[in-house]
Amino acid sequence: MKKRFIGVGFLAAVGLMMALGGAGMSIAEDKVISRSEQWAEKYPHQYKSWKKTSENDEISDMIKKKPQLAILWAGYGFAKDYNAPRGHFYALQSNINSLRTGAPVGPATGPMPTACWSCKSTDVPRIVAEQSELEYFTGKWAKYGNEMVNPIGCANCHDSETGDPAISSAYLVRGLEAAGLKSTNIDGEDMRTLGCAQCHSEYYFKATEWTDKDGNKKVAKVVTFPWDNGLSAEDMETYYDDIGFKDWTHKISKAPMLKAQHPGYEIFQSGIHAKSGVTCADCHMPLIKEGDETYSSHHLVSPLDDMENICLDCHDQDVEELRAVVERKFERKEQLMEIAMNSLAKAHLEAGKAWEAGASEAEMEEILTDIRHAQWRWDYAIASHGSYFHAPEETLRLLALANETAQEARLKLVKVLAKHGAADFVAPDFSTKEKAQALAGVDLEKLVAEKLEFKATLLEEWTASAIEKGKLDPDARKGMSNKTSYSK
Repeated sequence: MKKRFIGVGFLAAVGLMMALGGAGMSIAEDKVISRSEQWAEKYPHQYKSWKKTSENDEISDMIKKKPQLAILWAGYGFAKDYNAPRGHFYALQSNINSLRTGAPVGPATGPMPTACWSCKSTDVPRIVAEQSELEYFTGKWAKYGNEMVNPIGCANCHDSETGDPAISSAYLVRGLEAAGLKSTNIDGEDMRTLGCAQCHSEYYFKATEWTDKDGNKKVAKVVTFPWDNGLSAEDMETYYDDIGFKDWTHKISKAPMLKAQHPGYEIFQSGIHAKSGVTCADCHMPLIKEGDETYSSHHLVSPLDDMENICLDCHDQDVEELRAVVERKFERKEQLMEIAMNSLAKAHLEAGKAWEAGASEAEMEEILTDIRHAQWRWDYAIASHGSYFHAPEETLRLLALANETAQEARLKLVKVLAKHGAADFVAPDFSTKEKAQALAGVDLEKLVAEKLEFKATLLEEWTASAIEKGKLDPDARKGMSNKTSYSK
């Protein structure tokens, strides 16, 4: 199998190998160049190809396409707003525009912690280097509004001094160590997958007490990979169950829920490509030849957009034949996903009716555990978006398990509902975004009004401050669109 190499080695910063400790812990000791345009002079081709990620700016409102999502995530931020991913160029803008990040009015307000910037900006490793990792993970998202101004770019995956591929997130190293995987002597070939694993992995925010240099006791919400038992959905499910963790309590069913983030790295490891030695970069960063120059593309789009240059490097089938195989995999995933989502949505609504009818905690405990586990398996299977291709068998297995477990919960609910005089209950219609969000208690009009006010006031202040301090070059945003799911 032909391999593509970036052509540069790996230099790990000393701070990366330090254990999570006191206020002085830093991921990188040297200055982090967070403005990607400042890398362009030395790496013009890579920068030019990265800038092409700005072409992927379309908003695909997933709650409109899949209204069940609002029911599944009732009481959680994703029920408000959830769009398909766009290009890296828009990662930061999407985070700021999302209704999930709320409408803060100052640095200590808003619903989300600082950790929500972690996979959105090159300014994250810069702040960690300047202030310490624990300080970065302490406080509200709005705390760094005037600092997080550059989207995912060069400094997230490269050493600012040497340009070599480098891990910029210490929590990945800790996750690898917890899983018993290679976490030292990382080389350039390892980075062809681990560079992506920094963000495309499952995580949760671990409350961590610490004391700063002035003796102030604080609590950081540290991004943590739940890999202690392994990388499978069941391994992580057991990890979360053992520590009694929940992301939120479901607003309708009252189940203690888990939200899979984007376990792309983990599910990829179970697929045929990873087992055959293929890396993320082999398919998502193909070599480009321009004149005498050959470089890795940083456009980072689907290989289906360039199958002749990417897929046929290893496969000898016809392009259209290969495309048909992939489309069939997607169709199968979509079919099982829809079945599982419908079963889960009805389970939540039926559980809500059971509580309303007078069910006891003892009667509901096992049912809520089934709902928790069923939704976790569904979410793990689809949250990384490319799972149907990276590991199609595992994806379908998890979706089948999710549906089976959700149906088991519903069968148990039949007895509870009958006992409390609600045997004839039928789940209400959730076939549109409007109907589903109403059932989930989402006041979309209010959320949008608050977000627009935030964007017209505090966000403008953040941007002006960043430009004044030299953290942001406004020219770097020229041509950037500003699309949202709630745009007029």
